[in-house]
Amino acid sequence: MSATQTFSRHDVSFASGDSTCAAWLYLPTGVASPPVVILGHGLGAVREMRLDAFAERFAEAGIAALAFTYRHFGDSGGQPRQLLSIGRQLADWDAAIAHVKTRDDLDGTRIAVWGSSFGGGHAITIASRHSELRAAVSQCPFTDGLASALAVGPTASFKVMPLVARDLVAKLRGSAPAMIPLAGAPGTQALMNAPDALPGYLALVPSGMPFRNEVAARVIPTIVRHRPGRAAKDVRMPILFCVSNTDTVAPPAQTLKYARTAPHGEIKQYDAGHFEFYLGDPFEELVRDQVEFLSRHLEPVEAREMS
Repeated sequence: MSATQTFSRHDVSFASGDSTCAAWLYLPTGVASPPVVILGHGLGAVREMRLDAFAERFAEAGIAALAFTYRHFGDSGGQPRQLLSIGRQLADWDAAIAHVKTRDDLDGTRIAVWGSSFGGGHAITIASRHSELRAAVSQCPFTDGLASALAVGPTASFKVMPLVARDLVAKLRGSAPAMIPLAGAPGTQALMNAPDALPGYLALVPSGMPFRNEVAARVIPTIVRHRPGRAAKDVRMPILFCVSNTDTVAPPAQTLKYARTAPHGEIKQYDAGHFEFYLGDPFEELVRDQVEFLSRHLEPVEAREMS
């Protein structure tokens, strides 16, 4: 696969549940039936928040890329807006895989998944459920809700419970959700309030793009119970874990414990923080490692047999 491949980008959408997910499809120019990697983002994030940067590099390496936005966010469908449902997001991944298998401009037998942050946890879960995948990449993954909650501190977790209760009442009444910020300043009520969370999160939003820094509060109890890292032991294909040594959102010690249980796991550790992975030198190092990994595992079977 060429490291200087040109590509084209196409606006596409695919059905998921009762609505649709909006996506970008990157196709390497002149490559017949390229392999494809599916990219999904993190907590409340949309594909415009630097998924394009990774997708472009994969396409330049001859790997098609489908970068999608979850239902209820951005320009994807789904009501109410800003609803973060783990079950629905996993269903969106299933739908994305089904979609690429139907396309005659892709090789549906050579598929990988790539997830970052909360999506990094999803990538582990999805890889454990889809044995037909060739490879997976889990970047700065959220692997254990309890570990993340303890990192924030029990006092902070307790303070948000009245807001959770208010949103659950809103759900029962069919009224507008009660929202909590996705990222906030230290000491404020937010899903992420480490010192680097708010500036790091907002740095990913393109200039001039409207973005809602909030999510329905009802998701908080499900996040605390969510432990996708446990599925790592069931991932049968090669999976690359890109771990931040200084991660303030997804504690690296717990992530590394899970990553070491993957039968064919590869682990890369970086000194950059959770929100630094998407920009500058850390991005260049990460995407270089990921291109090498994906190129190695998405090559045609004939080429693998000859090597």
